Amino acid sequence: MSISSALQTGVSGLQANSRAVGNISENIANANTVGYKRGFAQMVTTTSSGSSGSGVLSVSAVGQLDMQTAGGLISTTSATDLAIGGNGFFVVSLNPNETAQSSYLLTRAGSFLPDENGNLKNSAGFYLAGYRYNLDGELGSVDRSNFSQMETVNVGNISVSAAGTTQMSTFGNLPSQDTGAATPGAPFASSSEVFTSLGESQRVGFSWQPTTSANVWELSLSDQNGDPLGSVEIEYNDSGAMAGSPLAYNNATSTAISPAAFSFDTATGTASITLNNGVSPQTVSIDLGAPGTFTGVTQFAGDFSLAFERDGTSVGELVRTEINQEGTLFGVFDNGLRTAIFDIPVATVANSNGLIERKGNAYSLSGESGAFFAGRANTSNTGAINAQALEGSNVDIAQEMTDLIRAQRAFSTNARVITTVDDMMDETTRLKR
Repeated sequence: MSISSALQTGVSGLQANSRAVGNISENIANANTVGYKRGFAQMVTTTSSGSSGSGVLSVSAVGQLDMQTAGGLISTTSATDLAIGGNGFFVVSLNPNETAQSSYLLTRAGSFLPDENGNLKNSAGFYLAGYRYNLDGELGSVDRSNFSQMETVNVGNISVSAAGTTQMSTFGNLPSQDTGAATPGAPFASSSEVFTSLGESQRVGFSWQPTTSANVWELSLSDQNGDPLGSVEIEYNDSGAMAGSPLAYNNATSTAISPAAFSFDTATGTASITLNNGVSPQTVSIDLGAPGTFTGVTQFAGDFSLAFERDGTSVGELVRTEINQEGTLFGVFDNGLRTAIFDIPVATVANSNGLIERKGNAYSLSGESGAFFAGRANTSNTGAINAQALEGSNVDIAQEMTDLIRAQRAFSTNARVITTVDDMMDETTRLKR
């Protein structure tokens, strides 16, 4: 190697270590940045030799990102702060509801908050993307290999319309000791809320009358106005493995006045009532429990207790949101309804080191990143989503300071090479004198 070649090698060392110091300074500056991935300079030997194999050996710094090391999780109080525990990225877009595929990016920075329109946007200004659930609570078929079906996750101005009650289930216990008396006691009264098609709340009455026959009850139903609908006798098993379960339903009788109606299926233990509460009467199915089962109303010694489950709701406004580990964003409404609104996917690529770094702690796909897939969180090789948490930077300050000392020493030594070569060239020019 000639003297001039040694000078070029020293210069390459200065440039490479300058870049290394630049990466270290970026890491230290972003030590508290949410989701930041540490960058580093990998030193690579280069040569300008030809086929003869001789030439100038120098060094260059190749920038890389530490995408494999996760940062620690930091707890927060915001329900829309998100962190991924494991593999994957959030999908974000430059603008709300982007249609251009190239405008979608990946990030680990999950500091999302609603903007003035309710769109979830992180501190870098990117909008969280996901898949919206249908009104029936189903996600439907989505193509997770691209961004075409994604839309911006929005938690503002969400409401649910009213839905009329169509079915009801009742379960609990009737006190067996109250039956079989010569003079039965007063009936046990209960009622259940039902909603009309317009979301109006009404109540259907239930009267449980113990009879003079042991283990036999007479159930009477009444409509929202207190008018009778019908009745049925319920006989319970008093011994054996099925003791306490309904044995049979007998003497079903309708007392409803048209257009109200009452009917009973003794085989399934299901009553069907028609309520005269609109131009089109409302029909509600009531499940009391099939004979020989313990899923409905049972009879054991003890206290009277009864509960109801029914569908239908009044109009509801969004109160808050909840996000589970599978990435489902639920809306909790003031009418008590909790329903799925968005699926927040966790995106994976075949080679995360092939992603291209962009401004705002985000990354874009490239040919080297490989196949993209927006999977469901907490499944297969995708990480779980942690709400009310953020992922910290994966920068280790102690490591960066150590690397800084090494880079500084290497820079100083390369500078000494240059000054030494300068002295040698100066001495060479004096040989002629």
